[in-house]
Amino acid sequence: LRVNQEEVPENCSNIQDEEQDSDIRKHRQKIAENRDQMRTNVIQEIMKTERVYIKHLKDICEGYIRQCRKHTGMFTTAQLSTIFGNIEDIYKFQRKFLKDLEKQYNKEEPHLSEIGSCFLQHVEGFAIYSEYCNNHPSACIELSKLMKQGKYRHFFEACRLLQQMIDIAIDGFLLTPVQKICKYPLQLAELLKYTTQEHSDYNNIKAAYEAMKNVACLINERKRRLESIDKIARWQVSIVDWEGPDVLARSSELIHSGELTKISKQGKSQQRTFFLFDHQL
Repeated sequence: LRVNQEEVPENCSNIQDEEQDSDIRKHRQKIAENRDQMRTNVIQEIMKTERVYIKHLKDICEGYIRQCRKHTGMFTTAQLSTIFGNIEDIYKFQRKFLKDLEKQYNKEEPHLSEIGSCFLQHVEGFAIYSEYCNNHPSACIELSKLMKQGKYRHFFEACRLLQQMIDIAIDGFLLTPVQKICKYPLQLAELLKYTTQEHSDYNNIKAAYEAMKNVACLINERKRRLESIDKIARWQVSIVDWEGPDVLARSSELIHSGELTKISKQGKSQQRTFFLFDHQL
């Protein structure tokens, strides 16, 4: 009995080592499978949302814009330009983008799909969203004016039903491009999380994430600057008997404003409001 007991530890140790190695291999395999599944889920979500988005753009162009153009008595060209902006250009661009995305999509093994290069190839094209996003507040104001009249509300609802669109108001449809350009960096960040450094698409996904983040930031910055310019223009108009050149001839941003006391050589003091712009005071 004692001899057997002494022999057991050595044999047992070998068996335990083998079992431990097997467990580690299984664990690693399970982690890899889970990561592949998660990457599959993200890729499929990107493809699904892209197809749904194209359907929305098609509905706007064919369901609303086409019908509006037929009713010249209800809409002027300027009104349609304000309401819909350059959404037809966006639709054209997104169709090409989706077509290239579909080529990179691996239907049999979605986790092996290499879509990073597709974003990098089209990154400059996404700049057209800047015009649309900047115009969007004006579109909302123009649409809001029309919606106060029953005939326009009924017209847009008839367009929606005729095109068999989902039950969302027109302003909801017009918001989708603004939401979409902001969503790309989030989707790519999620995809990057489940893409290992050994994956053939890792470097492209990483670069695409940075590029799309920059696109969104650039659009936000342009929007902010346009709002700042509009604010300065409205501020100047509000001043009675304005003298001198327009502030916008030299500046585009108000840095700071506040009360200061101006003291003359004679020692007299006057309260003044000063405005510091990016190129003048």
